[in-house]
Amino acid sequence: MKAIVLVSGGLDSALAAKIITKQNVDVVGINFLIPFRPIEKISSNFNLKKFFDNLGIEIKSVDIFAESLKMIENPKFGFGSNLNPCLDCHILMLKKAKELLGKNKASFVVTGEVLGQRPMSQHRQALKLVEKESGLEGLVLRPLSANLLDLTIPEEKGWVKRDELFDFSGRSRKPQIKLAQKLGIKDYLTPAGGCLLTDPGFCRRLKDLQENSKDMTFNLNDIELLKLGRHFRIGANDKLIVGRNEEENNKLLKLAKDRDYVFEPQDVTGPIAIGRGKFNSSDLFGLASQIVARYCDVKSGEAVKLNLSQKDSSGQFRQIISSAINNNFLENLRIN
Repeated sequence: MKAIVLVSGGLDSALAAKIITKQNVDVVGINFLIPFRPIEKISSNFNLKKFFDNLGIEIKSVDIFAESLKMIENPKFGFGSNLNPCLDCHILMLKKAKELLGKNKASFVVTGEVLGQRPMSQHRQALKLVEKESGLEGLVLRPLSANLLDLTIPEEKGWVKRDELFDFSGRSRKPQIKLAQKLGIKDYLTPAGGCLLTDPGFCRRLKDLQENSKDMTFNLNDIELLKLGRHFRIGANDKLIVGRNEEENNKLLKLAKDRDYVFEPQDVTGPIAIGRGKFNSSDLFGLASQIVARYCDVKSGEAVKLNLSQKDSSGQFRQIISSAINNNFLENLRIN
């Protein structure tokens, strides 16, 4: 017997996978790649494949970036307190898991969900709903809370033993930590603060992107850009992103696309900034330059020299001399 286990690197999914392997079920771990994970809170030293290799579990990564972006346009079950379509997201992942059952010669799906751990997506009615909507009724096994939930097909058919499953519930992680110690699971990811779609600041940026992309043509690059820097709307079709530190400056340069404008301070310490949009008016370049100057390390009122280039301009640039923008005006332009 074989099962697909949805894994993230967190403790719950690792426990679920290990519990099932101890019942002599072959498993393949599926890690869905989505664009709304809070990557800045995840250790850069963590290696998902190595972590599950140590547990004796094969891992496959599956890209669902495009489906995730489409999902947030108009989720069937709506949003939570921000732009988090939790139910639709869970349904999407289970639908994709169902598609993968045949390809992996697997019979059912395992998740690390814990009853009552997340208020919107892990209460009893929500768990039943996502199963029904995904077409996996009775085929989703949640080992950590199985003894509090309805009997599943894998249990009915004897593929797994119910008395070797658990009855965890609620937000406390003490039972999972204790079980991890018993099973020898360590070096797992600590909780990273949840999906970015629950973060008010990120959601303000995303709403702005949606409102100014009427044809919804934004892509993964646009989403990754939302995770960095300070964002300013300086025109209906124009946005400026200003780095906060050297690491963000480097990331912004990597994310810059052809036709993006790059602002770089000269002879002073200051941020890299990316201008994305049409920038049809020279006034917009002046306004953007004043914003960049505001974050340069100079005395109040002192002018700053900036190099302005376009990503595909073969190294050509022009210089702009600018002073810092008024703080009150600046706040009117800030997206968050």
